[in-house]
Amino acid sequence: MSQLAVTVIGPDRPGIIADVTEALAGTGVNLEDSTMTLLRGHFAMMIVCSGPFEEVKEAVEPLRGELVITVRKVGPEHEHAPIGPSYILSVHGADRPGIVAAVTRMIATAGGTITDLTTRLSGELYVLTAEVELPLTAELEMLTRALEITAEELGVGVTLRPAESDEL
Repeated sequence: MSQLAVTVIGPDRPGIIADVTEALAGTGVNLEDSTMTLLRGHFAMMIVCSGPFEEVKEAVEPLRGELVITVRKVGPEHEHAPIGPSYILSVHGADRPGIVAAVTRMIATAGGTITDLTTRLSGELYVLTAEVELPLTAELEMLTRALEITAEELGVGVTLRPAESDEL
């Protein structure tokens, strides 16, 4: 069995998730990690699973056409080792190019990693929400100030706050 990444992109319609996951289940694949979303009326999905590469490629072939589907082997599972505490980064304001690049550069400069990022444009309002992990050595006050300066230059608002831990 190979570790596989399956990506699906195409115009949204009812049943895409059912069609793709039924095709995968038919090969005996178990979904290990997945993310699915709508982006401006287009469906986007990424699934990580273990399964027989050629069988999975053949199983999704009938779904190609309106959907762009890729199946590729990925290396052995790489467990994400948290580097430090989790934070929620929120950015909102008038839309303009460069917001994501500038804000994520500040996180990277502080040694942080982004574990999830979502953006939405609602009319003229641009909203970015990200889950961020920062190393214990990160200078939180300096990062917060750098984010505020960057946000001011971009004409947006920014907040960085500790994430509440999920307990199951």
